Amino acid sequence: MSQPTKYEILYIIRPDMTDEAKKELIARFDQILVDQGSEVVESKDWAKKRLAYEINDYREGIYHLITLTADDAKGINEFDRLARINRDILRHMITKVEE
Repeated sequence: MSQPTKYEILYIIRPDMTDEAKKELIARFDQILVDQGSEVVESKDWAKKRLAYEINDYREGIYHLITLTADDAKGINEFDRLARINRDILRHMITKVEE
């Protein structure tokens, strides 16, 4: 059996969410990955940063980083699909981590 692939997902959450709403959003997107068979190794806020350019009228955002492993891309694809249509996530980037 092959080793699971490692990924990192970095996404930017709009800065004006309440802490409770932000926690729910993070938990929901972590769960999307788990439900599709991925293993979330770490999910943590990275920093609140000023954006290089304005996105949806926001000048800053909360960067959140997820490290995960997956045997297939089902969870990654579902995360990508839902993050694109979620108004609370300004941008996201999925990276395959090479060993």
